[in-house]
Amino acid sequence: MNKEQIDFVGDNHISTSIDTPMRVDAFDKTDEIKIKNIEHYFSKIMEELGLDLSDDSLSGTPYRVAKMYIKELFYGLNPKHKPKISTFENKYGYHKMLVERNITIDSSCEHHFLPIVGHTHIGYVPKKKVVGLSKINRLVDYYAHRPQVQERLCLQILRDLQDTLETKDVIVIINAKHLCVSSRGIKDKSSFTTTIEFGGCFGDTAFRNEFLKLVNSENIV
Repeated sequence: MNKEQIDFVGDNHISTSIDTPMRVDAFDKTDEIKIKNIEHYFSKIMEELGLDLSDDSLSGTPYRVAKMYIKELFYGLNPKHKPKISTFENKYGYHKMLVERNITIDSSCEHHFLPIVGHTHIGYVPKKKVVGLSKINRLVDYYAHRPQVQERLCLQILRDLQDTLETKDVIVIINAKHLCVSSRGIKDKSSFTTTIEFGGCFGDTAFRNEFLKLVNSENIV
């Protein structure tokens, strides 16, 4: 897109695929080479801003930013970092809803590379398989740590859990604050964005309402 088209689209999302758009040669370079290249280019950005990189406080910033991008903020781009999600046979025969609430979302908007922070709530109805609770958190963390669109993040988590658990009976809600809204543009400090994706039995209103009641309840008896 040219600059006029970019400005016209603004913050609107352009749907392409559930998969994060990646180049075919995305992992041909080592992390060390990528860090070195990003360090070089980010120093140029800082210079264009008029910053003095000879200052002790600023001199290490390009390297710190580069390392942060590769090792921390966007490590979820590389499939080698995907957590191993071990499943177990549902020997207890548990077939009621299982809900994990308030899983931390710490992601970045792919349009401005600004933080997306919030929580996700996940529910599923086990069939033959169950999954360790911490594994759900790790899966959310993995998909969150890449440049994201919240709708895509919601779908990626849902699809992966459905495949892993071999059931469509999964629901995912994300409620998050976008700093691209609160710190630039409209600068709305109080708004949150909520997305919901589900399949299987959660297409039934009664199941969805039961899940929402559990998610919103402070005291569950």
